[in-house]
This record gives sequence, structure tokens and C-alpha cells, in this order.
Amino acid sequence: MSPEDFVDVFRHALSIVVIIVSAVVVPGLIVGLVVAVFQAATSINEQTLSFLPRLIVTLMALMVGGHWLVRTLMDFFFSMVERIPMVIG
Repeated sequence: MSPEDFVDVFRHALSIVVIIVSAVVVPGLIVGLVVAVFQAATSINEQTLSFLPRLIVTLMALMVGGHWLVRTLMDFFFSMVERIPMVIG
């Protein structure tokens, strides 16, 4: 396997990781920002008010996008398995 092939595989793996993590984390960040603005506007300093909505939205993102996330990981895995003969030979 040439260094260019390794860099290509690493770049592809890193981009998949970034996409999958952002699909789960970004909705929670948006809800956290909205809740923080609401807490700042109303002077409510309840810790569970900021934690519970983020948890629920993160779980919903996993439920809604779970099939797509697993399919993306499986496609990457199968492409890596197909590259095994190129690495060995």
C-alpha cells in the first residue's frame, strides 16, 4: 500500500467520523444554545433545564438518524474489506 492510498483511506475515515459525530452533536448544541438564551433572558439557573432537553434531542437524533449512521459505517467497512487484496498484494 502506497502512502497516498493510506492518506486517502485516513482522509475518508476522518470525514466519516466528523459527519457521524456532527449529526449527533449539532442538534444538542443548537438546543443547548436556545435553552441558554432562555435561561439568560428569564434568570432561571436550573441545571436540569439545560441538561434534559439536550439529552432528549441527542437521543432523538440517534433514533432518527441511526439507520443512516449504521449504513454509512457499514459501507465504509465493506469498502475497507474490498481493499484488503490491494494492501496485501
